[in-house]
Amino acid sequence: MFEEASEVFDNMFKSSFPLTFIVFIPAVLILVSPLPAEAAHEFTVYRMQQYDLQGQPYGTRNAILNTEARTVEAEVLSRRCVIMRLVDFSYERYQKALRQSAGAVVIILPKNMSTMPQDIVQQFMELEPEMLATETIVPVYFALEDDELLSIYTQTLTSSSSQGSSSAAEVLIHTATANGFQMVTSGAQSKAVSDWAITSLEGRLAGTGGEDLPTIVLVAHYDSFGVAPWLSYGADSNGSGVSMLLELARLFSRLYTYKRTHAGYNLLFFVSGGGKFNYQGTKRWLEDNLDHTDSSLLQDNVAFVLCLDTLGNGDSLHLHVSKPPKEGTAQYALLKELETVASNQYPEVKFSMVHKKINLADDTLAWEHERFGIRRLPAFTLSHLNSHREVQRSSIMDVRSVKLSRNTKLIAESLARVIYNLTEKRRPTPPQMILQVTELDVEVLGWCGYKGSAVVRPVGRTAKFSKTLEAC
Repeated sequence: MFEEASEVFDNMFKSSFPLTFIVFIPAVLILVSPLPAEAAHEFTVYRMQQYDLQGQPYGTRNAILNTEARTVEAEVLSRRCVIMRLVDFSYERYQKALRQSAGAVVIILPKNMSTMPQDIVQQFMELEPEMLATETIVPVYFALEDDELLSIYTQTLTSSSSQGSSSAAEVLIHTATANGFQMVTSGAQSKAVSDWAITSLEGRLAGTGGEDLPTIVLVAHYDSFGVAPWLSYGADSNGSGVSMLLELARLFSRLYTYKRTHAGYNLLFFVSGGGKFNYQGTKRWLEDNLDHTDSSLLQDNVAFVLCLDTLGNGDSLHLHVSKPPKEGTAQYALLKELETVASNQYPEVKFSMVHKKINLADDTLAWEHERFGIRRLPAFTLSHLNSHREVQRSSIMDVRSVKLSRNTKLIAESLARVIYNLTEKRRPTPPQMILQVTELDVEVLGWCGYKGSAVVRPVGRTAKFSKTLEAC
């Protein structure tokens, strides 16, 4: 039998080459091909953003994917799904895939972003806006790394690297023996959302002492933003701002519950939507409260509007203003108290005021307080970022917020000093004294920078404290 087969192959080589090639190649594939894949591996991918803002398209315009996998090392990427790991990602490689009309791009992210070298994280954050600004019909996806996906990448990398071999025989044998992967998405083609409702929330604490009370407005937008919506956690921008606003609402609602600690300010807490899209939720809310209603706290005496934005990291604190506050105003009082509390109690925090005029010629506003400034309301924004252009505000790498607790205490104490008129000049000399106070009074004293020991003797709903107070 083997002698007959040998004679057949000998006759084939003696005949024309095209016939030999057509018959011999399938024989090699049958003889050396590995066992077929036992099963498909399914993993979750997250598509790049797609949106239009003021007539300008951003992001990817396509979602369907059904093509063979390759890595960027392959010479030919046309109609291939290009997969690459974040550690190997660069804008040049990304552009190479787009220029060659790749079928899709899949970027593999590590499960734990904090394990990534900081230079790689910073580089990717700087590239995210450029990726979004480059409109493309190539579907772009992100996936979180696991063992199976890493194995697929490794095998695809080996296969792609062989594509540049000088020997056609090496390419042939490798094609026959290597594993190939077909990447297929299960979702449907994306459709534009023509009308999307923006939800905003507000809560109020009414002050005491008269009808015409000044109002302090505390604002934070709840949106996160990044190159992939479902991976945009926004721990710092602006999860930190919302968390701080909720904690301030909790503290002051307790204080406003008791007559002894009920202050002479109305407090308005506003959580806005659409913050990353030019603060559209704030714009609509202002229109509803200033233009289309007869009763609104905003139509009364507004002391100031304080916007909280990106406050979870860093050792800096910046008060961004469109117009520097005048001495004698509540805005100026808050500015001075922030300086005092930071220098006396948190010396590691570097506080400063940043003045930037509103530029109505820009397509987007820099900070949320500018929406209020346009309506002639005194407003400013607190942030640990020195500029609104910092890439941390719009990145899927924003996954940690480590200084939020400290910054919340600093801002809470500064606000309490303004609301309860407890400035440095009015602070009493710390004597040895017996205080008949509620628990909440002691909390306010703690905010105002007093230290000391206390002996507590419960007296009904109040407590008698023997306390030595020392000013910080």
